Amino acid sequence: MKEIADETFFRYCVLTLIFSGPPTAVALKFLQAPYGKHNRSGWGPTLSPPLAWFLMESPTLWLTLLLFPFGRHSHNPKALLLFSPYLLHYFHRTIIYPLRLLRSSSSAKTGFPVSIAAMAFTFNLLNAYIQARYVSHYKNDYEDVVWFWLRFVIGTVVFVTGMWINITSDRTLVRLKKENRGGYVIPRGGLFEFVSCPNYFGEVVEWLGWAVMTWSWAGVGFFLYTCSNLVPRARASHVWYGDKFKDEYPKTRKAVIPFVF
Repeated sequence: MKEIADETFFRYCVLTLIFSGPPTAVALKFLQAPYGKHNRSGWGPTLSPPLAWFLMESPTLWLTLLLFPFGRHSHNPKALLLFSPYLLHYFHRTIIYPLRLLRSSSSAKTGFPVSIAAMAFTFNLLNAYIQARYVSHYKNDYEDVVWFWLRFVIGTVVFVTGMWINITSDRTLVRLKKENRGGYVIPRGGLFEFVSCPNYFGEVVEWLGWAVMTWSWAGVGFFLYTCSNLVPRARASHVWYGDKFKDEYPKTRKAVIPFVF
């Protein structure tokens, strides 16, 4: 009975993740979360950005460590291997990225709204539960050796490619902001020559790889929500760059997907 209740709860959580994407995309078409270049007043108290990123991303690590050992596949080497890219991404996002912001003098000049951090924290609680519970307990095709390894290898290549794009692009943005004392300049080089937000493009590619690796509605739901969240923000950032730099901004750049959008 307890197992049935747990599975029902898990399925409702997955459905919540999947169906929260469209309203998120619609909302972000009209209202951008007020941090980074879209920072503005009127959203209540703020935290320093490094602390905000650490706190709101932290459930992806500590909740995983709490849940994973209770899954029936918790000692399966394939399950541990499968989950390692997810943990690698969030170790970077929770620990390394905030430290990089902390070293940048510009990070203290703008606050990160507590309200936005709280919403992100709530999402990460939900998503960490879904991904950790699926891989450690509900995934049932670990014994299908050929398909498991085929999906894992293809997905890993896609994931690592996206993570490399995401990290290198973020590093460029943090460096530019530090060099310009918190101000903004037109990013140049790499994928910045093709899109305004390669960091968002990289993260979308990452979670596409994760969806392939897990081959699950849990993974697909996360990928779709990532698109719903980051594509509208990339579009808004693209418009922001154009408004700020006018004719100086390259007209051939797309917002987030090279040559497409």
